[in-house]
Amino acid sequence: MTSLGLFASLLCLATLLGIVNARTLKLPDTIGILLYALCLSIFIRVLDTMMPQLDLHSLPSRIIALADLPGNLLNGALSFLLFAGALHVDVEQIARKKWQVGALAIIGTILSVGFLSGAMWLGGQILHVNLPFLWCLLLGAIIAPTDPVSVIGMLRQLGLPASLRAVFAGESLLNDGVAIVIFGLAMSVISGQESHISFGLTVEYFALEAVGGALLGGLAGALGAFCWRLARRPQLQLLVSLSIATGAFSLAQALEMSGPIAVVVAGFCLAGRYAQKQLNAETRQMLLAFWDLIDEILNALLFMLIGLTVFSILPQRHSVTLLLLGIPLSILARAASVYLATLPVYLSGAGRLRTLIILTWGGLRGGISLSLALSLPGGTMRETLTPICYGIVVFTILAQGLTMAPVALRLYPETRR
Repeated sequence: MTSLGLFASLLCLATLLGIVNARTLKLPDTIGILLYALCLSIFIRVLDTMMPQLDLHSLPSRIIALADLPGNLLNGALSFLLFAGALHVDVEQIARKKWQVGALAIIGTILSVGFLSGAMWLGGQILHVNLPFLWCLLLGAIIAPTDPVSVIGMLRQLGLPASLRAVFAGESLLNDGVAIVIFGLAMSVISGQESHISFGLTVEYFALEAVGGALLGGLAGALGAFCWRLARRPQLQLLVSLSIATGAFSLAQALEMSGPIAVVVAGFCLAGRYAQKQLNAETRQMLLAFWDLIDEILNALLFMLIGLTVFSILPQRHSVTLLLLGIPLSILARAASVYLATLPVYLSGAGRLRTLIILTWGGLRGGISLSLALSLPGGTMRETLTPICYGIVVFTILAQGLTMAPVALRLYPETRR
């Protein structure tokens, strides 16, 4: 099958599942597509047991292999999704809440990785499951970051206070880069490129990837704003945004910097007041509509692939046990990291408890976590950890995502319309 044929097939399937959801359950599009994709995977499994001669059990795996989900997401679609998310945020609100956003994205992610990896390692010891700490660190890095695709889509529908939406969106857009840095650091030791994780190595990784990516993204965003000023035609200004989204990400990856951080910072710059002044009202509306469309298409494909991927694996018994342990531990790790990360910059204030609850329960995971899990090296540890990661991702999207609206209305009744 050609690349175009595969894309067309996946797009048609996502469209069909979206229409079925719209006519039946009427869930949010991405969650509905995910749920029906899960049902389709279960149906394929059941049909395969009834008619093994069809060899259907490997179909989801073949689709994921053809789509190359880890590579295409981490090195392709992610640049569009993050840029679209950054372009739609309220940059002024994020600037007002910069300390909270920075604390959650950096300190909170590091704490979440540490809490979850330590708790899972200890749980493995108690359950007599061999889980080396470095692999637990990988698990923590996979699960710690909240997914900007899920979070920003959810925020558009909840009507939460603008300042809280800014903190939520800013953290979810930036913490992916931090988690990927930690993931790469642990992978360098597991693969033998480094002998151990030292303080100097950690600082070097963060300085090159995170700080370097942010500086590169800032330069790309400034260049984009300048090009918008030169190119007065709407079509050219749209091409500039596409060039910045793909170029900043690709150049950062080539220079071994964080592509996600670079493209988010570039998006923030182009969403700022100076850059937006270079666009007239019609062009601004067209630009946002275009990136909305890109966001919706990629979201639909991504969540459908998540649903198809989950049932492409056969979890072992100890993986199921660790999953049941990992779900509550991931929520507790998220709660503890949010609380401790915001403690220095948010010591008091009315509504602090409800803010912490909403930030904890709204910490959905998604395609980035799934792609990192799929990029784990083959072997017994991958077979152990992958079902855990899949299970936590699906739980957060379905259980937390579907209950987020009533939780938000309970905590923020003023949002009720």
